[in-house]
Amino acid sequence: MTARWLSLLVVLLLACSSSPKTSTGRTERETDSVIGQSQIPGASAVKKALDASDSSRNRIAAQDSIAATP
Repeated sequence: MTARWLSLLVVLLLACSSSPKTSTGRTERETDSVIGQSQIPGASAVKKALDASDSSRNRIAAQDSIAATP
């Protein structure tokens, strides 16, 4: 159980960084996507967070386009 929480903590800390990873050359989004597709504990939470982020980004873009229309 402790290993599961530790893994989740590591995933969350990785999700907080905003610069490209110099060791892998991947962006934060790419890294989170790979983690979300894996079988490690907590991966489904990362996938759900990415889905929620995408949904929010799309909703905000739609609202912005409506506001920009004269």
